[in-house]
Amino acid sequence: MKQNQTFITYFIIKGISDVPELQAPIFFLVLLIYLIVLVGNMSLLLLVCLDSHLHTPMYFFLANLSIVDMTSSTVTLHKILVTFITGDNTMLYLACMVQAYMFGSLSGHALFILTAMSYDRYVAVCRPLNYHIIMNLKICLILASFCWIFGFLQVISFSWFLSKISCFSTNVIDHFFCDLVPIMNIACSDIVILESLNFIQGLSIYIITPFLLTFISYVFIISAIMKIRSSFGRRKAFYTCSSHLTVITLLYTTLILQYAIPNNGLGSKKLFSLFNTAMVPILNPLIYSLKNKDVKSAFIKVIRKWKVESFTVT
Repeated sequence: MKQNQTFITYFIIKGISDVPELQAPIFFLVLLIYLIVLVGNMSLLLLVCLDSHLHTPMYFFLANLSIVDMTSSTVTLHKILVTFITGDNTMLYLACMVQAYMFGSLSGHALFILTAMSYDRYVAVCRPLNYHIIMNLKICLILASFCWIFGFLQVISFSWFLSKISCFSTNVIDHFFCDLVPIMNIACSDIVILESLNFIQGLSIYIITPFLLTFISYVFIISAIMKIRSSFGRRKAFYTCSSHLTVITLLYTTLILQYAIPNNGLGSKKLFSLFNTAMVPILNPLIYSLKNKDVKSAFIKVIRKWKVESFTVT
């Protein structure tokens, strides 16, 4: 059945699974994950704001990443929760396009911010004496502004072509949110330009540019670390990059499994997508908290200060 865009006013979001018995477990699992994402990233964001020892470039970018993670999870997971509560699995055409645009933008934000963090780590390891001069507040604000502005701009052309699709084979999207690729999969009009744009943009903006910049930064970082004579100095220098290296490895691995590997079943694609939109935002603050003494120290100080203030009030 072919429908013209004029008559399509909504899409049906199929969700993670259409098995009725699994809807309640999926809802409570997604709700738990979503709450952990909000609590974990909000806690990290508050720690960065409240503790002056965390007012450094690395934590400034990490705070931006926490905002991206919370927003991305809200954009993608809210439909699963709303569908279970209301029983309505439909989404207006315009809302679907906005969701696809926001997800594409936020995915770009995360990669660009992590790239900026790799440059920060490069300066910290390779130019330690000039670190505070190079990574001053002005430079941090410029880098963060570029990440946000370019993140929103780079998806506009793709989203515009996506919204111009004039024919769909069905209005059922076999996914748990309006992602770009699932929408393209149900298009029955000519999408050659859209597919070419998706390939070029995805390869150049999402993969090659941030990956190469990150890779080059770590080539210099590893080279500088290997020149350090003492094993303690090498371990200390590597430790400053370990959290960031873990996060980018996790993110790029997930993105490759989700988009680069040929289609090996919609179920696996949904699983990788869920991991990217739900588990990665949980692991980001967790990794930086467990592997970072500054965050642990800041958390302990905030708790102690809260206890003292509570005791004083009582």
